[in-house]
Amino acid sequence: MDTISTPDPRRWRALFVIAISQLMVVLDASIVNIALPHAQAALHIADANRQWVVTAYTLTFGGFLLLGGRIADFVGRKKTFIIALAGFAVASLLGGLAWNQGALFGARALQGVFGALLAPAALSLVSVTFTDAKERAKAFAVYGALSGVGAAIGLIFGGLLTQYTTWRWCLLVNTPMAIIAIVLALPNVRESKVDKAEAQYDVPGAITATLGMLSIVYGVSEASTKGWTHQSTLTFIGLGLALLIGFLALEMKVAHPLLPLRLFTRVRSGAYLAGFLSASGIFGMFLFMTFYFQSVHGYSAIRSGFSFLPFSLCVILSAGLSSRIIPKVGPRIMATGGLVVAATGLFYLSTITPGSSYFTHVMPALMIMSLGLGQVFVSQSTTALHATPFHDVGAASAMLNVGSQVGGSFGTALQNTLAVSATTTVLASHLPYPTLAQTHDAMVHGYSTAFRFGSIVILLSAVVFYLMVNLDRHSLGHTDNAATVH
Repeated sequence: MDTISTPDPRRWRALFVIAISQLMVVLDASIVNIALPHAQAALHIADANRQWVVTAYTLTFGGFLLLGGRIADFVGRKKTFIIALAGFAVASLLGGLAWNQGALFGARALQGVFGALLAPAALSLVSVTFTDAKERAKAFAVYGALSGVGAAIGLIFGGLLTQYTTWRWCLLVNTPMAIIAIVLALPNVRESKVDKAEAQYDVPGAITATLGMLSIVYGVSEASTKGWTHQSTLTFIGLGLALLIGFLALEMKVAHPLLPLRLFTRVRSGAYLAGFLSASGIFGMFLFMTFYFQSVHGYSAIRSGFSFLPFSLCVILSAGLSSRIIPKVGPRIMATGGLVVAATGLFYLSTITPGSSYFTHVMPALMIMSLGLGQVFVSQSTTALHATPFHDVGAASAMLNVGSQVGGSFGTALQNTLAVSATTTVLASHLPYPTLAQTHDAMVHGYSTAFRFGSIVILLSAVVFYLMVNLDRHSLGHTDNAATVH
């Protein structure tokens, strides 16, 4: 085995392959949202069960991420990457061909499992493939931009595929994408992994952490429909917290922990916590704005999807510019400023009314948010892996994804509870027969309440990043891990 001392000549082709996989994973979390009403009608899914099309993916993805990161470290990042792509292709095919709701839910859960293998393998491959600080910043800009725009692009693709083909293609489209990525990965991605002597699995830790994450995410999903005080919600969240506390106790004792506690330096802990909070604040926006476009303004699926396009384009622009600026100013200033800008945009969006103009109110708010978030995604990807030992890159990558995934799930459920409560309060004054205009007023009041809460959470994320991630531009000027090649 050799240590990478010179740049991989195929590194940019490898990044293209990794970008395809990252886009596929992120897309899959949102692409089915617009197609959901069509799938529900076709498979006769009850209203009480339709949420599982989304949460079956979220639960398994968030629950298995830590284990996925360690598997990538020990089995080999390229090998894990290819196996995960193949599994994702099969799961997507099963979902697209689903004959009933159980088959669809099962396929979505299976997608989450392989996504949990794929995401940390992809991020760690970026880190070990690009050894130059400036090139790595550019590579993270691509990765970060795809992470940021994936949800919005998923809504656009979902609208296009649903309107012009069938809802099934929102799942089937992943299969050819995964096959193309496998074909391109074989000659262009270089293998790297930890020495075999270190390749020991913390099985008790894996079981405890996975069950803890699953239980918490399930409890949060229960809260979105049953409320935070429901016995089911409290039981699953309490059980999940107990399991995670037990997991941390185990990690302090075992020789080869699943999640080495040495990862939680001040800088990386700040990046993880800020990522959790920023995802908690922003993810619900896509859900509520989709309903705002379709239910309040009567947009079609494709028009509502394209309404998010300015968001996507501005994240790409911002991430690209940020990759050039971050070596000069450092991630602390970049991310803190970006989070304040994003919070400002979301607060402005909270002032919408049923009659607000898209071009003079909604679109400017989306653009302000996305310009700030582009700065954040590049900074978080860089700092979450800063000075990470080579054998811990997969675990560190997984933690960044865990924070975003669980934060997004938690934040969306919490904001949904706030929105429903606010809407119900307004409608109560118009019972028993509210007019359509009064119903729209109540709905938008609920969305506004959720957006104001989200903006506060994002501001809290800015405070956390500024206080904890004390990195200046000089801290990024060295190679923070070495890679092993076979």
